[in-house]
Order: sequence, then structure tokens, then C-alpha cells
Amino acid sequence: LKALQHRGDVVWHFIGHLQTNKVKDVLGNFRVIHSLDRLSLAEELQKRAEKLGIVVPCFVQVNVSGEATKSGLPPDELFPFLGRLSAFGALDVAGLMTMAPHEDDPERTRPVFRALRELLRKANGTGAYRKPLAELSMGMSNDFEIAIEEGATWIRLGSVLFGK
Repeated sequence: LKALQHRGDVVWHFIGHLQTNKVKDVLGNFRVIHSLDRLSLAEELQKRAEKLGIVVPCFVQVNVSGEATKSGLPPDELFPFLGRLSAFGALDVAGLMTMAPHEDDPERTRPVFRALRELLRKANGTGAYRKPLAELSMGMSNDFEIAIEEGATWIRLGSVLFGK
């Protein structure tokens, strides 16, 4: 709906849980996927991207905070998952993404962002993926300043730009 309201030179990124049966609707309408979190989704993205002849930039979502309400891989599953993704030629993992808990005091999100940055460093140090990962997608309208201080290269601003 927002895409229809804000046409023009906007590059849309998909953020949020992506069901495998919705991949067909997402590819071609969103340039980057920020929520790759399971092998079945990677397989569907790979299959559809191959048919379209495209490479899909994506972020692996990690549930650093361990919240049951958040999607993403547990941190201890990240490196094996990245290893498996190395064989998916139509997927280009740019980096990692996390969703911090919504806090009234944004400073309380710092440990989550710091932990994701450390996971990225370790993934690159061990060669977990076929190439170095450079990007960190973390921080939203309420805590993006802290995320930037902790190394975010992509921030996800919604309500600050479009309202609630």
C-alpha cells in the first residue's frame, strides 16, 4: 500500500517475515530482502530468482535478543546457515539484520546491535559465507542513532518518515 502512495524513484526493501508462498509477489517489487531466516525461504527465493534471471541481494535475519516474538535464526545457527547459502548462486547475502526490542530508552538496544556487529566480524573471520559480509541492517525510527553508533550500514525508518 505504501508503495502505491509513494511512487517515483523509491527503491523498496522488504522487511518483515516473508512466507515462502509470497516470494512470487515480492521478487520484482522489492530490490532487497532483509529477512532471510530459513532454508525453505532461501530455496524458494533461489528457484524464483533463477526463473527471473536475477540475483537477489538479501540480509540474514538473526534473532540476537532471543525474543519469542521476533523472527530470525538463533545466533548459534548462523554460521552453518551461511555455509549452506554459499551454494545459492541467485542469492547474494550482503550482511546481517536484527530487530531489537522496542525500548522507551533506545540506549537499552545497544547490546543487541553490538552483538550483531560481533557476529558479522566472526562470520567474516571464519569465512562462513562465500564472500565477506559488509552490511548491518539494524535500527528503526526509535533507535537508529544507537544502531548507527554500533555500525549499522542500513537503518529501517518507517514511522519517522511515513507516520504510524
